Amino acid sequence: MDAGRKRELEGKVYAGARLSRADGEALYTADDLVWLGRLAHHRRAGQGSDQVLFAVERRLTLAGTGPVDETVRRATELAADGVTGLHLVGPPHPGLPWEHYPDLLRALRAALPDVELTAFAATDVHRLEEQTGRTADEILDELVDAGLASLTGGGAEIFDQEVRAQLAVHDCGWADWVRIHRAAFARGIGAPATMRYGHLEEPRHRVDHLLRLREVQDETGGFATFVPLRHRHDVADPAAGGPGAGQSERSVPAERSVATSPAASLRTFAVSRLLLDNVPHLTACWATHGFPVAQLSLGFGADDLAGSAAAPQVVDDADPFPEPTRDALLDLIRDADLRPVERDTRYAVVREFDAPPSLAERRAVPQRVWA
Repeated sequence: MDAGRKRELEGKVYAGARLSRADGEALYTADDLVWLGRLAHHRRAGQGSDQVLFAVERRLTLAGTGPVDETVRRATELAADGVTGLHLVGPPHPGLPWEHYPDLLRALRAALPDVELTAFAATDVHRLEEQTGRTADEILDELVDAGLASLTGGGAEIFDQEVRAQLAVHDCGWADWVRIHRAAFARGIGAPATMRYGHLEEPRHRVDHLLRLREVQDETGGFATFVPLRHRHDVADPAAGGPGAGQSERSVPAERSVATSPAASLRTFAVSRLLLDNVPHLTACWATHGFPVAQLSLGFGADDLAGSAAAPQVVDDADPFPEPTRDALLDLIRDADLRPVERDTRYAVVREFDAPPSLAERRAVPQRVWA
């Protein structure tokens, strides 16, 4: 990118102008990552000041045909230490009757009345339409009545149909995905917008994905956040990845798939923040990026950290991306010189924490030296 184009893009960002498709594709070619981060942080700071949001949630994988009472027992064990959200992961099981799912949500809401329930991607709702013969409107009405607060962001992958056909075995394309989200937003159901990147798509496909989301957001205002999800090449389960994750059931052949570098992830965060000028928040999920990149993303437009936070007694040191405790999240945010704010599933503030100590205060305290 030449100096004139950089000045043009910088001028548009600082003027608050909306960026075009060509602008987004140009930003992906910028060789100055620090410059790109500075632009994204400027836009992020204008929307969120020095705050970084996080939620204390737990993730529960639905065990096939497991009975409702067993799932409630497992959920109750997880929902401790001030948990505000429960994220249910797993596609609808073809061997279960439709009634199982609203019954499960009602039982969970009765057992955990203060915990908000997130479940079902748009692809899951589409699958339920096919399995039950019900419409998305009918399915969502009953799920809302049973206690559903938010859909998951799974199943988005990349919206371009040529790329999408190579990534997912489900037949929920862009038209069905957006139809179901419009229906959910009309009923007050929340949902994060996501993009699972790092498969075999090109930057232009990512820009196209972001602009489709921006157009839907202009219409509905339904997305509270956008979650870029790096494809994990080091895990066999493509559903791994925390609160935005869902079923991405076809793997990409190893010879066609290259691991995404940290710099490429930070670039994706920055371009996402700059293009999605109408989505309030940008979320970094530590389960897909790891803690160092998640922390760095706070300087590249992100203002929200997400993933299942662990109770202090269940931290697994063997996991390369272990679930952090609340205290670990507070330290991570303050180490980035930002102020932690705990939120719930609907992005309402639960608790505000003190700002990090000033640089002068930190220098006055002896620091540990690592060998």
